[in-house]
Amino acid sequence: MSAIPDLESLHARGAAQQPSYPDRAAVDAAVTKLRTMPPLVFAGECDDLTDKIAAVTRGEAFLLQGGDCAETFAGVTADNVRNKLRVLLQMAVVLTYAGSVPVVKVGRLAGQYAKPRSSDNETRTVDGEAVTLPAYRGDAVNGFEFTEASRVPDPQRLVDVYNASAATLNLVRAFVTGGYADLRQVHTWNTDFVRSSPIGQRYESMAADIERALTFMKAIGADPDEFHRVDFHSSHEALVLEYEHAMTRIDSRTEAPYDVSGHFVWIGERTRQLDGAHVELLSKIRNPIGVKLGPTTTADDAIALAARLNPDNTPGRLTFITRFGAGKIRDGLPDLVEKVTAAGLQVAWVCDPMHGNTFEASSGYKTRKFEDVIDELQGFFDVHRALGTWPGGIHIELTGDDVTECVGGGEELAEIDLGNRYESVCDPRLNRVQSLETAFLVAEMLKKA
Repeated sequence: MSAIPDLESLHARGAAQQPSYPDRAAVDAAVTKLRTMPPLVFAGECDDLTDKIAAVTRGEAFLLQGGDCAETFAGVTADNVRNKLRVLLQMAVVLTYAGSVPVVKVGRLAGQYAKPRSSDNETRTVDGEAVTLPAYRGDAVNGFEFTEASRVPDPQRLVDVYNASAATLNLVRAFVTGGYADLRQVHTWNTDFVRSSPIGQRYESMAADIERALTFMKAIGADPDEFHRVDFHSSHEALVLEYEHAMTRIDSRTEAPYDVSGHFVWIGERTRQLDGAHVELLSKIRNPIGVKLGPTTTADDAIALAARLNPDNTPGRLTFITRFGAGKIRDGLPDLVEKVTAAGLQVAWVCDPMHGNTFEASSGYKTRKFEDVIDELQGFFDVHRALGTWPGGIHIELTGDDVTECVGGGEELAEIDLGNRYESVCDPRLNRVQSLETAFLVAEMLKKA
């Protein structure tokens, strides 16, 4: 990999989805500060994740990636982080048992503070008059409050992102090594869910099977270290160039550049231009990386992206995260997978069933139907099964809390319920029960994969 391009040359490419900072000196000061901060993750941890995703690429592991649509600074609390981690661990146990393969656990956290937007501005009616302000682009850029002062992009927020991510990772590392991730405890949480929830009772048979397996392991005296701790990695969309560039460092062991803001970073559907700044920057780092591919993506697009981002065709380096929508995946995905596979490209295929299924409810809330999410996941599995390829993982926007942001599911949340507890500052997330139900339904799909 060649040298990292400087920020000026990246911006000269016409970088998409970037904040319009009013004070260049303040930007320079924030970037200078970030360049002095210690790494949030280490190069060796990134290499370890590359090896794990290589197993996904070969069909020997399954990737579970999940977390907030957009993290907030206010959300960096022990309870919030613990709840997200807990639901991901619960999902992972079910998927591991059903798939009989290791589940690679990646949180959409400790860095997911910036969001691309379809419009640079937002217009609302305030006191009877239409008011237009810059769109909220995530806490990394500006404030959610609809005021002129709040919506001005502030580069100091990038330093706040670093500090919030450091606090989040500190909590996660303490939880996963301090006994919270113990396999028996996680299974007990799932057993409680199955026993106490009308939805969970549908999955009683699988929970009982897991219980018997654990009892057998205990009976023969098997108690490996893996029962008591887990490997857990962080990820986010690499969106704001100033932040990602400042957090890119040369590893002292390998002399290679790594983006030490997260283990896994991805390029979004709106920033995957082949000659764009984001593809250029991520082509230079050695982290495992992903690219979101929507329904407009052609097989030629995907093959060209692979050539730019993974020219050595290294397994585990590149993940394609598809986001077609439930109504388009069965028609759009087969040609993509077939031609990429025929080209001999080493990629992991992961399904994002969230972003292609968003709509506005009659109440004005942005929402998703749980049934559409599951239908897209089923389509993803069906396509891969038909082609003889491996459905490598799922990428879910979720929370460990009992929010009311997505309609449907076993709880039968209706549009009228959305206002009860709608807490997302951007896109709607699956709540705790919907997330666990997704895990059991995907587990059934995995058994047939």
